[in-house]
Amino acid sequence: MRQQLHHRFHTGRCFPGKRIGSITIVASINKSIVKCGHRLTRVFSEFTHLVAPSCGVKGFEVIGEKPITASFDDVKHDPKLEYETCSFNILPRPPVLVLQRNLLPPLASDKKGTIVLDLDETLVHTSLGSQPLRYDFIVSRVVDGVTVYFYVFKRPGVDEFLEIISKKYEVIVFTAGHKEYASKVLDVLDPNGYISHRFYRDSCKQVHGNIVKDLSEFGRDLRNVAIVDDNPKSYSLQPENGIPIKPFYGDELWDRELMKLAGFFERCNVFPDMRDAVNWYNIRVKAKEIRL
Repeated sequence: MRQQLHHRFHTGRCFPGKRIGSITIVASINKSIVKCGHRLTRVFSEFTHLVAPSCGVKGFEVIGEKPITASFDDVKHDPKLEYETCSFNILPRPPVLVLQRNLLPPLASDKKGTIVLDLDETLVHTSLGSQPLRYDFIVSRVVDGVTVYFYVFKRPGVDEFLEIISKKYEVIVFTAGHKEYASKVLDVLDPNGYISHRFYRDSCKQVHGNIVKDLSEFGRDLRNVAIVDDNPKSYSLQPENGIPIKPFYGDELWDRELMKLAGFFERCNVFPDMRDAVNWYNIRVKAKEIRL
């Protein structure tokens, strides 16, 4: 018996590689388990972000909301786990993170932003029925075999306004009017082609019973977009981009709203974010109304 134990003792000393090999295998298994745990953590974090965007990682932005600042700072007990959890967020921050249809082609390099304009009661007013004493032009549409005439009043300064803003900005008209009517009005209103793109009722959305114009579907960076509309509900999905304008009904010959906007758009490039410029303009307009 003593001889067998002596033989085993010397065998272990003479062949230490067997013991080292066992330790190496165990260490490799432990390393694989840890690595697998980290991968599962990343997968779970990504799944959580998809299911609940409010739990997203710092550096992404959701349309219609402020930037998300959550960065998993609550995970304090294991710094390595915190690093591994956030390691999948290594791409540069995109201008806008949104599922969009990209209705517009890439913006021309010499244009620094996009201005979206409503049509009716913003740029023009249209009258139906009997012919008024004063109007700027007529368009017609056949409805059920009957020709209907639209008497169009141009808002004061609209021609100069379109010319001025088109020099610096991409100009879009987005109207809730039907294409059969609105396209004819725009053909007469904009003979020089200052308006780059036109969108009509079929591009609007129904949100809680309201007709809404979703700016995110244009594929433009919303930091460089402003919308002018007499109906604030039209831009309820992006209220920070909206400038409400007094509705025009055709008989306000002293109206200067468009020329005030032209001056604003010429100077607002001092703001890096158009939404900040819009907020400044809206506060200023409200302050003047209060004083009056």
